Amino acid sequence: MPTDHTACHCVLCRHVDALDPRTQATVDTVNQHGWQVTMIPADDQGPGWAYTIGLWHRHRIPELAMFGLDISRMQTLLNDLPQRAAEGQLLEADQELHDIANVPVVLKGVDYRWYKAFFGTAIGFYRKPPFPFLQVVWPNRDGAFPWQPGGEGLLGRQPRLSLHPDEHPVGVWTQDL
Repeated sequence: MPTDHTACHCVLCRHVDALDPRTQATVDTVNQHGWQVTMIPADDQGPGWAYTIGLWHRHRIPELAMFGLDISRMQTLLNDLPQRAAEGQLLEADQELHDIANVPVVLKGVDYRWYKAFFGTAIGFYRKPPFPFLQVVWPNRDGAFPWQPGGEGLLGRQPRLSLHPDEHPVGVWTQDL
């Protein structure tokens, strides 16, 4: 994998010494394991989500995010996909994968205007863009994705981060924007 970090602005590449405890913990995990999966559990405001930090720094692989499933399951999936990518499997926007979690998933590019709402720890690590994200989107029981007919009901569990926030259907994901 590429090791040129001249375009990377993360705290590791810029040798930032004074870090807050959360960012330091992320640095320690990225140094030890290559990436970290940050998990935000569901609460009375809405579903949980999870995302990686360190993939872009270590492997030049887009960071990955998942929404609406049990956070432990998302953690497992978000550790499996990067491991595959580190071993050479390509991960790119609009790619459909059929060998993840016994259901197909689609990787969708994330509009950077969502970053502040969902990926604060990644922002603390990378300091500033560019650092790409892909959303791992899962279908309903009938195989429909949120952008397909019959999949609209999934929008309460997982947002469509490929859309500009102003174009996203109003709901749990847009209430604090």
